[in-house]
Amino acid sequence: MSYRAAVGEDYKADCPPGSLAPGGDSGPGTTEAEEDFVDPWTVQTSSAKGIDYDKLIVRFGSSKIDKELINRIEKATGQRPHRFLRRGIFFSHRDMNQVLDAYENKKPFYLYTGRGPSSEAMHVGHLIPFIFTKWLQDVFNVPLVIQMTDDEKYLWKDLTLDQAYGYAVENAKDIIACGFDINKTFIFSDLDYMGSSTGFYKNVVKIQKHVTFNQVKGIFGFTDSDSIGKISFPAIQAAPSFSNSFPHIFGDKTDIQCLIPCAIDQDPYFRMTRDVAPRIGYPKPALLHSTFFPALQGAQTKMSASDPNSSIFLIDTAKQIKTKVNKHAFSGGRDTIEEHRQFGGNCDVDVSFMYLTFFLEDDDKLEQIRKVPRSESQGHPQPALRCHASRELLVRHLLGPVPRPGGAGPQASGSEGFVQRVRVT
Repeated sequence: MSYRAAVGEDYKADCPPGSLAPGGDSGPGTTEAEEDFVDPWTVQTSSAKGIDYDKLIVRFGSSKIDKELINRIEKATGQRPHRFLRRGIFFSHRDMNQVLDAYENKKPFYLYTGRGPSSEAMHVGHLIPFIFTKWLQDVFNVPLVIQMTDDEKYLWKDLTLDQAYGYAVENAKDIIACGFDINKTFIFSDLDYMGSSTGFYKNVVKIQKHVTFNQVKGIFGFTDSDSIGKISFPAIQAAPSFSNSFPHIFGDKTDIQCLIPCAIDQDPYFRMTRDVAPRIGYPKPALLHSTFFPALQGAQTKMSASDPNSSIFLIDTAKQIKTKVNKHAFSGGRDTIEEHRQFGGNCDVDVSFMYLTFFLEDDDKLEQIRKVPRSESQGHPQPALRCHASRELLVRHLLGPVPRPGGAGPQASGSEGFVQRVRVT
């Protein structure tokens, strides 16, 4: 479905149709009639090609990352745009032009991203916001805060507090392995930090006072049977969006812009944050939204740590990775064997090729694989070579540049006290 078909007009950068989001940033939720379902906990679609992201931009009331914005980022940083920008993996934003205005006028901003540690091991899909955030930190040379929401996982999952905190520690190792500047990066556990920072908790309380139960019910779908912990949690995820939540970094400054790279399923938290910010005297955070990293079985849902066969974990061995890719990765087969032999897999739905769009830096190599492999040996086309080439290259690539604390790649040492060891100075 095109943007024009959905809204009756052509797309205008940074100017989504206001009638679709009457509450400012509080865009309308998904209706039962729509095929795609996206919220902070569930991502599902019936389309083999995955979520219709153009439609999601309209529904959420965000703005498309267009060529003009990418060119502006390149001009401001003096660096070639990251492959995630070049390939539309980060595809939507809120107020990125405002961040660039600040940067060009020598005004500070900082980055904020996070991780909900639901298991001991992260999978490769979890790395996407961190890989991009590292690039943003490098090219803009700005501070970064990383929130580990172990409190959230305790509230939502069947975990003890010690288990949730332990997962945060283990996940922090994987995150540190991405190579952030340790002199400009503060990674913290909610269970640790909120009790020791008066600035952070004061902002949590301010947010809680200005957001009603009806509002969070409408945004997150909470019911009367949900615990008060769940209902109050969105304020905790919102608090890092405001600079004075970190007095040891920013002092009592309240006017420093925050930029949040995240998957678009996290946008409801920050629509709420952007709505409440002016009412408590703070600037709205800006956002950069990514697409979802598909499960091995196809793009109908995102990769999930709860299904080992749908995921490639950072602790998987070389043998496990190869087996998962060869056995479980959907190849985008055609309707008949004859068509598959003639045309090969469909790159629009071939999971191995999709993964290469995330991890393979070389644009020419990626295009070569996409176009393919009609080998004219013996006069017969062999486009199925594309699937084989995609899988072989993917396996090699996953064993190389992806941070893998349990295997190949950079490692993070130590675990206890990570909050104290990695911080902005």
